[in-house]
Amino acid sequence: MNQDTLLSVEDKVISNALKIRFYPISVASAFGTRLMDAAGVSYLDLSAGWAVAGIGYGNPRIAHQLKQQYESLSFTSQLTIPEKNMVGLAQKLIEIMPGSFEKKVWFGHSGSDANDCVFKLLPLARNRSRMVSFMGSYHGQTMGSLSLSGHPAQAKFIGSGNVLKVPYPNPYRPPFGETTALTSQVIQYIENEVFRTVCPPEDTAGLIVEGIQSDGGLVVPPDDFLPELQKLCQRYQISLIFDEVKVGMGRTGKWFSFDHFDLTPDAVVLGKSLGAGLPISAVVARKELLDTGSGVHMFTASGNPICSMAAWENIAILEEERLIENAAENGAYFLQMLGELQQKYEWIGDVRGRGLAIGVELVENRSTKAPAAEKTAAVCYRCFELGLIVFYVGIHSNVIEITPPLTISKQEIDLAVSILDQAFKDLESNSIDMEKVKQYAGW
Repeated sequence: MNQDTLLSVEDKVISNALKIRFYPISVASAFGTRLMDAAGVSYLDLSAGWAVAGIGYGNPRIAHQLKQQYESLSFTSQLTIPEKNMVGLAQKLIEIMPGSFEKKVWFGHSGSDANDCVFKLLPLARNRSRMVSFMGSYHGQTMGSLSLSGHPAQAKFIGSGNVLKVPYPNPYRPPFGETTALTSQVIQYIENEVFRTVCPPEDTAGLIVEGIQSDGGLVVPPDDFLPELQKLCQRYQISLIFDEVKVGMGRTGKWFSFDHFDLTPDAVVLGKSLGAGLPISAVVARKELLDTGSGVHMFTASGNPICSMAAWENIAILEEERLIENAAENGAYFLQMLGELQQKYEWIGDVRGRGLAIGVELVENRSTKAPAAEKTAAVCYRCFELGLIVFYVGIHSNVIEITPPLTISKQEIDLAVSILDQAFKDLESNSIDMEKVKQYAGW
């Protein structure tokens, strides 16, 4: 089946509720940082499949382990009859998490069900009914995780009323107006307004935060924000939860985004790249937060031997092949190159990131910062035509998301920047077919 036929059939048989499309492509194979379509065209991938393929595609070590595991034990429901892979993986996750307190691990299939775990178990464990999260956050698509989320993608649904959402400290678009005291503004707003009116701290079980807001636009908060947020939670004995689904597992140049600030969360949520392409998620948390009852949040295939093996080997690859160090080094290089590109095009309002979690925000002009959503879609579409896979995100749909496999090289970064440069040139000369672009809604 050729690509055009496949896409036509797919359009007829696959639910639109399951789609975010930026251009017409289907994938036949992938290896390393490259995707190959049905016609044999190769693309450099800056998406890693929404940050899932952290160690790249088709890693031979993972393939070998999966084959052996399937032949020896293809499945057991760990809920009732456990085996060693899930237990060993849990031990390893506990080992790499900070904190001298006793921890346990919960396993699921995706970031959504893992954040649902937090949504359900924390109020139960703390005997406090309320939760706090941030506007712009994206925690998942199940009802509990979307209740925690503050992203337009979930705004059509009415989530649970026990979640209070507060502004995230976006340095490029400060929620309270231009300021040099963004962190203190947000912290004071939570403490002096939210806690004193609609969300009493003594009734608040937890606060969940992304160290870098991912689908919200790769927003990097001020360096003092996360440490001050932890102090706030400690003052009121509120559990601090980090959603590391997208930026964890080495992407920022350390294991987790909070590691840049020597913080100790009460719970950490993992997903996406944890399984090297296989569906597995986890919550690593204080023992008392997860031991709230027997069988209160479980899925038959959670922590199955295949996915657990993939995650365990994935962690070994990250360590042994020094991919976290590569993310730090090459991420800094990527940011430098994008900063140079920013000097050439007025549409690039902001370049930000940490490690290989990078956002490029497009605006109509730098004075008003009016979001340039259509131009962002056009640049991503043109990059696809030129052989580069890149998506856009953000609450205004105007941030190019750069989350490549952590194996990306400087040579590949140079190629990616040259393609982005050409796409901006083509946008400048009005040579991008906007009618084609408009066929694909993206977010």
